[in-house]
Amino acid sequence: MLQRCSTAVSRVSKLGSTSSMEALRKDAIFTPRHWYATAAATASVAPAPNDSTAKGSPLKSVVNLDKMFWSKPCSLALAPESRFRIEEPKYEGFRHVIYKMLLFYSKQSKSIRGANVVYRRILHQVDKPAIYEVFNLEKTFKMTFSLLVLHMWLCLRRLKQEGKEGAEFGQYIYERYNHDVELRVSKEGVNLLLTKWMKELEKIFYGNIVAYDAALLPEAKPDELSKVIWRNVFADDGESQPDDAALRTVQAMTRYVRREVSCFSLTDKEAMYSGNFMFTSLDNIPSVSAKR
Repeated sequence: MLQRCSTAVSRVSKLGSTSSMEALRKDAIFTPRHWYATAAATASVAPAPNDSTAKGSPLKSVVNLDKMFWSKPCSLALAPESRFRIEEPKYEGFRHVIYKMLLFYSKQSKSIRGANVVYRRILHQVDKPAIYEVFNLEKTFKMTFSLLVLHMWLCLRRLKQEGKEGAEFGQYIYERYNHDVELRVSKEGVNLLLTKWMKELEKIFYGNIVAYDAALLPEAKPDELSKVIWRNVFADDGESQPDDAALRTVQAMTRYVRREVSCFSLTDKEAMYSGNFMFTSLDNIPSVSAKR
């Protein structure tokens, strides 16, 4: 079952025939939808398959990866004067009364607006060319999906520190993510059995975040996170271990992820709930900027 899950993303990007969809229908096994708030309790940690030809096949990096992501972590919250901040609209008088009657100021409405902003921050990092250029990745459906899941996990992991409230807010982000992924799958030409494909991708999502969480446990081996990143982001089929060139890229992304985890731990609750934070910018890498 796990091997089918690990290849589902690749099959979505290659899908184009009814026969392929029929094959999926015959041998796929699906599980019911989980809420994020209970996913950690219900998902099981399963070993990843021995797949490893690089999805992006890092060949020659355009930057010196060995010197990247060593700087001291800092909060990702945006400064009050930042032009990237998004503030809640403030209505007064009669308009305020009307919007209040329409539940615009309810906790749920505020959470939905905040979740939309958070997800836009994720898209800003994942959809821009910089991350693909820095790590020398090919921008395909499966690569973008892998990066989406990775950055979703970074946000959801931080929100779990806020307890039940953070888990509930994380669910709004997940629903926004799920809608976006459904649109992306549709754009790949998958309209037949779309619901089943989404459930297959959902299993991959929860399997990945459980693996990432496990890789950061105190008892995890020092290289566990890099192995998980290799399997979830880079590996596809073939060799079980990355070659020297790929290893440098994987190690650089591992440092990037560890640094973002530390940065999020320094990012305050208000910034997380309002979406007024930004991931570490990759646009300022000299060789990447020079290409533009």
